[in-house]
Amino acid sequence: MESAKQALNYVAETVQGVTSGVSKEANKEIAKDPNAPLGTRATAAKDALGDKIDQHGHETKADVHKEIAKS
Repeated sequence: MESAKQALNYVAETVQGVTSGVSKEANKEIAKDPNAPLGTRATAAKDALGDKIDQHGHETKADVHKEIAKS
């Protein structure tokens, strides 16, 4: 039962990591857009950094759940 729970947690964290990665890439594109206002570009750059941190956290948690599920 515990390994099934860990497997579900692994999937959830993996999905959240992918979502953060997609958001990060979208924000990077906005930050690079020379036609976007400077304030929008700065906010997008800040958000991309936050998304990268979130992505890394979710990927780390997914790896932990995966290892626990194996045991």
